[in-house]
Amino acid sequence: MAMSAARAGAEAEVRTRLPDVAALAAALDGVDYLADPGLATAMFLAVRLPQPLLLEGEPGVGKTEAAKALARALDTPLFRLQCFEGIDAAEALYEWNHPRQLLGIRLAEARGAALDEDDLFGPDYLLRRPLLQAIEHAGPRPAVLLLDEIDRADAEFEAFTFEVLAEAAVTVPELGTIRAAHPPIVVLTSNRTRDLHDALTRRCLYHWIDYPTPERVAEIVRRRVPGSEEPLAVAAATAVTRLRSLDLVKPPGIAEVIDWVAALGVLGLFELDAAAVEASWGSVLKNRDDHELARTRGAAWLAGA
Repeated sequence: MAMSAARAGAEAEVRTRLPDVAALAAALDGVDYLADPGLATAMFLAVRLPQPLLLEGEPGVGKTEAAKALARALDTPLFRLQCFEGIDAAEALYEWNHPRQLLGIRLAEARGAALDEDDLFGPDYLLRRPLLQAIEHAGPRPAVLLLDEIDRADAEFEAFTFEVLAEAAVTVPELGTIRAAHPPIVVLTSNRTRDLHDALTRRCLYHWIDYPTPERVAEIVRRRVPGSEEPLAVAAATAVTRLRSLDLVKPPGIAEVIDWVAALGVLGLFELDAAAVEASWGSVLKNRDDHELARTRGAAWLAGA
């Protein structure tokens, strides 16, 4: 009963903090994340329904940053699980700290003390991974759980993850069932390296994040690079849009624009001309083939000359 009251109180606090989409958009703006109305609405529903939110889009459009910004806006922890090929339950949930268990056995032997199996399989020897950390989060508001690049994991891992999240609980055989007092707000990201299973997508809200306009990117850059001037930020954002018209292996995203403008500032270059481009190719293109392709068009082309 006390747990239910705590959860109800947390939900009421979240409703007060984020009464509508505009309030969430303003909160995100306050932590320097600019969300368009569609994304703000999707994130608002993920918090208030609550329902997992699947964010898809090209690399570098701000999917991961959206989850980080949501946690900052709610003033709650972010637990991030970076998915990869071959990831398994132990890396998502928990595993036992075997070196510490072995040390405990040796210390007990040295002291001549009795050591039961239960002593070795208690909370102190449990290595908590992101899913379990999010489930155990004590509040006062639900944590944000980010399953980053879920498309890199296999379908079996997808099914396992959502079985755990649907119950907001996990069973550790030696400890029993651990239930979430505050089920986490779940954000999944995908770069569409493979199609996700229908069973996953049916359970989620969905939003596609497209590349923002150069003007929006410039505004993001000015917030992230102190002292940067609007003309340079707009020129860099426009140049990156121009680069994406090429058949690049790794098209640059918002992060590369930020890196580029920061690098130009460090070099004392405050205008994007051919000379500035020649001095800073490596800040915006991170692949040799992409370098060669862009250089065939020329630094002046990229600078818009």
